[in-house]
Amino acid sequence: MLTPEENERLANVGPGTPIGNLFRRYWMPAMLSWELPEADCPPIRLRLLGEDMVAFRDTDGNVGVLDKYCPHRRASLFFGRNEECGLRCVYHGWKFDIEGNCVDMPSEPAESNFKDKVKIIAYQTAEFGEVIWLYMGPKESVPPLPKMEWTQVPDTHRGVNKILQPCGWLQGLEGGIDTVHSTFLHRRMAGFGISARDEAIKKSAAATLEVQPTDFGYTYAGIRPMPDDGGNFVRGYHFIMPFYQLRAAQLGSVITGRGDVKPIISGHAWVPVDDENTMVWNFTYSFTDVPLTEGERQQEGSGNEMHKDIDPANGFRSIANAGNDYFLDREMQRTKNFTGINGINTQDRAVQESMGTICDRTQEHLGTTDRAIIMTRKMMLEAARIVEDGGDPPGLGTNIYDLRAIEKILPSDVDWRTALHKEFYQKANYSPEYTPA
Repeated sequence: MLTPEENERLANVGPGTPIGNLFRRYWMPAMLSWELPEADCPPIRLRLLGEDMVAFRDTDGNVGVLDKYCPHRRASLFFGRNEECGLRCVYHGWKFDIEGNCVDMPSEPAESNFKDKVKIIAYQTAEFGEVIWLYMGPKESVPPLPKMEWTQVPDTHRGVNKILQPCGWLQGLEGGIDTVHSTFLHRRMAGFGISARDEAIKKSAAATLEVQPTDFGYTYAGIRPMPDDGGNFVRGYHFIMPFYQLRAAQLGSVITGRGDVKPIISGHAWVPVDDENTMVWNFTYSFTDVPLTEGERQQEGSGNEMHKDIDPANGFRSIANAGNDYFLDREMQRTKNFTGINGINTQDRAVQESMGTICDRTQEHLGTTDRAIIMTRKMMLEAARIVEDGGDPPGLGTNIYDLRAIEKILPSDVDWRTALHKEFYQKANYSPEYTPA
């Protein structure tokens, strides 16, 4: 369990807070590209890390993200006119470009040079992988762009969306990296769409969790012995600082060994909107020549399907939510699945949000299968201390580009770290030190 001070330190993400300063050292997914569909389209509101901003695509197609408030009289630039490579405040006509420069000040005399002395806060952006990325940290410390594999595949091979979760970022992330809960929370009853893989896992013993620290975060595996001495089912993941998880999402059956298995990797990023709200990014992709189906791109049936599960017109909020008990069906809970809630990610949100807006971790009792959660908290607190001391946190480099999450059945006497090393890390020259954790 954490002390009250540690829990508060991890929860607070606003300007000047230790964890907030840590997050500001990374590029963050901020908007889906289609939210700013064309040049000079209407601006949109954006809130990240407790800061209110306005985003717009200028006449040249470049994206700007500015402080929400005009530095003149503090009117909201959301109401501004997006025109001729700048966003113009409708109150007195002051206009700002994507760099935050005041390029026009019609309310002042023509001979005045006042506009040259006024600048608004503007943040650096990048656009790739159908996502607009934002960097909010020191300009002298801009890291490489986070070009993870899912951002580099063709659009036909990728699905990406986001959903607002009304709770602190850490309990969402901790729910995602907790591999053991899937045996219970996401269990389906026999005869209701359960795969051979899921049936074998359900019959196996409780998972053993092993965590391997790396220079980008850690790699971890849930290891479940299969029935009848059939080896170990190993599901390998990556936690990438500060808020990413990669996990295998094989479609088909790894149990029967059919040849129609499509290798798919999926994952999430839990990006803090503020202390009490999180934008959860959901991505899935195929790393082979085989594209995703439209249903796979839309993440059909996951609880993260746009318009069916996510309402973009309502701030990307979940349609199934605490106000309607996530459409909990007790009859379904008795006969079809463990929760009575449809959609794996809806099930996740239900239990994570049930902990309260910010979970009181001083009351927890963690066990051996919580190693990944314990490791994450230690890493985040240590990384925040490093930034406070003027250093660079982990996970800023290009060593995250070629990571893959893999799940396989391995012989019982084979170490998963060795067996899956090349598939995990792709680059032959990447060799994390294998030390106990």
